[in-house]
Amino acid sequence: MITTDKVSGKPAPERYKADSGPERLRANREQTQCRFCRRGVKYIDYKDIATMQKLLTNRGKIYSRKRSGNCSSCQRKVKKAIKRARYMALLPFTS
Repeated sequence: MITTDKVSGKPAPERYKADSGPERLRANREQTQCRFCRRGVKYIDYKDIATMQKLLTNRGKIYSRKRSGNCSSCQRKVKKAIKRARYMALLPFTS
């Protein structure tokens, strides 16, 4: 079924069609685990600077959970580890 725009009568853009939406995208996307859950990490070490720097922007901000791909529990552990590393002067507070 081709849906049309109510005003112009032209075919509607893809985003307005009934069979395209977040539900359809969610169905095709497979569930993935965060990088720490995949490796079975129980404790995120604040001394692992290489891993911590991947989770920071170039300005020194912590990436969000959605951007970094972490689950919520691992994101809390990462936040605590980054703050500990900053306190120990292993990571900068700002750029």
